Amino acid sequence: MTKHLTKPIRAIHFMVLAFLMTLSSPVAAQAFQKGYDAFSAGDYATALKEWTPLAEAGDKVSQFNLGVMYSNGKGVPQDNAEAVKWYRLAAEQGYDKAQNYLGIMFELGDGVLQDNTMAHMWYNIASANGGDKSGEWRDELAGRMTSADISKAQAMARECMNSGYTKCGY
Repeated sequence: MTKHLTKPIRAIHFMVLAFLMTLSSPVAAQAFQKGYDAFSAGDYATALKEWTPLAEAGDKVSQFNLGVMYSNGKGVPQDNAEAVKWYRLAAEQGYDKAQNYLGIMFELGDGVLQDNTMAHMWYNIASANGGDKSGEWRDELAGRMTSADISKAQAMARECMNSGYTKCGY
């Protein structure tokens, strides 16, 4: 197993980045901030209470944060399938961190069937959208794939991005 696939996956680091992308409406921004402060203090129940309505309303950062909470069992029962659900919603809005985490989930088979082609696709998309280590992880994964599978993953990534994330290999 590769060294980048440890859990939890630097959740706090990404929460700080998510905080920097606070929401535009003052009320939503206050709720997000309250959730962020609660999460940082280990009050996961309050973070969940604040972020869930925002995530359900379509806020990609809150969706990603719920994915992190479910992936790591912070304030909720650990549930990789639920984490994938939230990551996918954020990823389909172009959020590179969620796209990267979907790559990890597919590579590990956490909450989804293990699928290197899907993992490569999501890493590739995340990399194209500015994801930190996504390109490196995509290339590392490619070393364990056939050229046909890599070509398929690349075609899937193009289709996913060109469709506005509505045709993403599933």
